[in-house]
Amino acid sequence: MQVSHLLEFFGTECVHCKTLEPLIERLEEELGVSVTRLEVWHNQANATLLKSYDQGFCGGVPFFYNTRTRQWLCGTVSYEALRQWATGEKTS
Repeated sequence: MQVSHLLEFFGTECVHCKTLEPLIERLEEELGVSVTRLEVWHNQANATLLKSYDQGFCGGVPFFYNTRTRQWLCGTVSYEALRQWATGEKTS
């Protein structure tokens, strides 16, 4: 699996994470980007990685992190917020 600079940390059973799936798909299609999805509730390595990026900002999922800009998003967000995060326009 090739890892993108755009990361989404999610939980398999997370209702909020599931509601964002169509927005992530739209983002990937419209911007031609790829978001690497990392499940954290059943994968300890991904949970540890989440903690290293989160550093107490969100404390849960969904959590989005852009490794190029070091910008992050917490929780259920709008498509516009996702787009700005992915393109580097959002400031935390």
